[in-house]
Amino acid sequence: MHDMLKELREHSQKRKLLLARTLGVSNVGELSHALGTSVETMPKRVCNEEKFNEDNVPEKAFSEDTGTDERVYTDSSTFLKGTQSSNPHNDYCQHFVDTGQRPQNFIRDVGLADRFEEYPKLRELIKLKDELISTTATPPMYLKTNLQTFDIKELNGKFDVILVEPPLEEYQRTMGVTNMKFWSWDQIMQLDIGEVAAARSFVFLWCGSSQGLDMGRICLRKWGFRRCEDICWIRTNINNPGHSKNLEPKAVFQRTKEHCLMGIKGTVRRSTDGDFIHANVDIDLIISEETEYGSLDKPVEIFHIIEHFCLGRRRLHVFGRDSTIRPGWLTIGPELTNSNFNVDVYSSYFSTGQATTGCTERIEALRPKSPPPKGKGTPGGRGRGGPSRGGFSRGRGRGR
Repeated sequence: MHDMLKELREHSQKRKLLLARTLGVSNVGELSHALGTSVETMPKRVCNEEKFNEDNVPEKAFSEDTGTDERVYTDSSTFLKGTQSSNPHNDYCQHFVDTGQRPQNFIRDVGLADRFEEYPKLRELIKLKDELISTTATPPMYLKTNLQTFDIKELNGKFDVILVEPPLEEYQRTMGVTNMKFWSWDQIMQLDIGEVAAARSFVFLWCGSSQGLDMGRICLRKWGFRRCEDICWIRTNINNPGHSKNLEPKAVFQRTKEHCLMGIKGTVRRSTDGDFIHANVDIDLIISEETEYGSLDKPVEIFHIIEHFCLGRRRLHVFGRDSTIRPGWLTIGPELTNSNFNVDVYSSYFSTGQATTGCTERIEALRPKSPPPKGKGTPGGRGRGGPSRGGFSRGRGRGR
């Protein structure tokens, strides 16, 4: 037993020395200060060899309550010292439990300004595309209307991109929004989004983080779109760390993300339709600060992703607000405070036949490109069909 205790003490001392070198402290004694775990240590009880004499003990000692000794733990470092990692305190999940700082708060270079700092070509590409989008954008137009009674076909046009941002019922539970009328998924499905979508077009649907992932897919199918992508918004809480008090029923974890489903209508190929889409410019992830409690604002980066991806100039934002009015977009919704939409004026912006932003030679040279499809009938091609369709023979014998 004595040898085992001695071995455990040696292992403990080695771990402390390793941790001291990792944290850059001079000796083991400074570990508690570096880790922020310094607490007043209780005095050790020393067993005297002399016989305990009750007559020498003051009467006051028996009158007071002598409860058990309690040690206050200020963080989780005490419980992590037995891990195998060289730095057992680098645990972002436990750090969230202790401080309320979400793990995504520590991801670097997530903003639009510094994301491409180490990639000069991508930085130049984004700058050139933003300039082209700005020069070809139509003046912002907006229409205050009740979408439950408004016939969306009265817009009298087809759109290349449609962004739908419905006030979901789950926002009342999770975001504390109470000053608006919420929509059920049955009501959202009744919108005739497919009637105003062009032959080849895209829809982006914010669907929350719970049942909306399934109901959003049903919506896309009803509107005539195929789901092709899922853009995820990871919400940070750097400015206001803490634990959410509004949890979904039967939820085990705190949800800190939201999804925007992307649907496609018609046939659009990345490798051949470079006149309409520029793929692989942005990623399908948005990491930004969570909005204020009670706000339905979404990250403005979703507009950048859409505009960089689709070159179509006819853009529609459904359930928009005054804060989302943007050049190049027609914004409609009940939360707007004014209207300036005119069908004839809006149609005149596209009367010249320029339905896309176009592309410059420099942008075409810089943008990432998908490899062209393999030609059918080429030797060794991996087509799906048999020899008559340009594929390869699937027989066991070799051709002569």
